[in-house]
Amino acid sequence: MLRFTATTEDLLHSRFALSPAFELCGLLRRLSGRDAALPADWAARLAPGFARLRGETHLDAVLALQVSTAGANFVAPPPRGLAQSWADDLAAIRSTPVAVARAEIDAVLRGRAGGDLGVRDPRVRELLESDGVVETVADALDRAWHELLAPDWPQLRAVCERDVVHRVGVIGERGWKEAVEGLQDGLAWQGQHLAVPLRRAYKDVSLAGQGLLLVPSVMVWPGVAAFHEEPWPKALIYRARGTASLWERAAPDPAALAALLGRSRARLLVELGAPASTSQLARSLVMAPGAVGDHLAVLLASGLLARTRSGRSVLYRRTALGDALVGGAAGP
Repeated sequence: MLRFTATTEDLLHSRFALSPAFELCGLLRRLSGRDAALPADWAARLAPGFARLRGETHLDAVLALQVSTAGANFVAPPPRGLAQSWADDLAAIRSTPVAVARAEIDAVLRGRAGGDLGVRDPRVRELLESDGVVETVADALDRAWHELLAPDWPQLRAVCERDVVHRVGVIGERGWKEAVEGLQDGLAWQGQHLAVPLRRAYKDVSLAGQGLLLVPSVMVWPGVAAFHEEPWPKALIYRARGTASLWERAAPDPAALAALLGRSRARLLVELGAPASTSQLARSLVMAPGAVGDHLAVLLASGLLARTRSGRSVLYRRTALGDALVGGAAGP
């Protein structure tokens, strides 16, 4: 069990952030079998490229530092905010001091972070022990990002952004305690302590007035992940709402619903099981914002959607009629 000690000042400095690097590492763990498998459609689409990269790059050195319970933090450093890009993450990885990377790698190789990894390949061990390991790891991750995750990142990002909108609303309505405890079963706010159920972390960690990063993820399931060691900012990574619908999106639209509304409007109606803005829907479904706005206006006028304002955003959601239409199209 990990416990973060948080003061009122820490709550004031806590914030949400997005992490492309963490999503990439989560994807690599799943493709390599170190975590629960990806949905079949995603695995079938990405597995050939993953196998090719293992042969063409030093990705096996990265995988040696990827385990389900822990690992080297420098391969996915905590992000700074919601605008985080892969370029930001890659720059942070490349700037890791060799001494920090070496300490984390040594801990992994000795089995202190995740058990005996069995790094038997002498070429992999040689790379991990070399002075150029940071650049080697960064180059392999950059190839993996562009060839495996970049095409899907706009959709993953939209799911995470929508989760943040929901969590901020919960904080405003019911406070930090309910918002944080609602991130994941097992999280508990006890006085000034946030108890996090981690298998290999048994320690108390003070946030020291710096606050806690809350990072939604589509790859961290089941359970949560956390950064709690120096010199990294303290962070909690949790599963974003809407992840299940993302995995199911590979299925074709119900033919009857698409025939009734048109394919684009059917996709929007199916997507709006959770509230979203026009820009989030455009990124999630890879559609032009103007076209999304036009379709939303028709669905709204038809009584299938409702809209509400959240801060500066206008969020759309299905009405009971919209739910009934989607449910009927999905069949028994």
